[in-house]
Amino acid sequence: MAGKFEPKTPVDLAPPKDDPISTEFLSKCNGKPPLVPRESLRLFAGHDASRALGMTSTKAEDVVPDWSPLTDKEKSVLEDWFMFFSKRYNIVGMVEGATNQ
Repeated sequence: MAGKFEPKTPVDLAPPKDDPISTEFLSKCNGKPPLVPRESLRLFAGHDASRALGMTSTKAEDVVPDWSPLTDKEKSVLEDWFMFFSKRYNIVGMVEGATNQ
């Protein structure tokens, strides 16, 4: 039986990298031209949206990298999102200055 977060279609992923990604570079990955079909998710493009993911929020004010204020339950939700994405997409680096690793 496949794990909770396993994709329905197998994905061939490269080994995770820990290359530094500057916030300046990340801000250029802003989804323009539109790459995200749902407008509510487009606000994540070009940002470290860790807090918003943990809070299951699509509010712009929650799209920030500092997730230290999250409750234990929200941190668990963030971990679930990490597992979900890491089984579907290559991890290409880490945001420089990230303190909540």
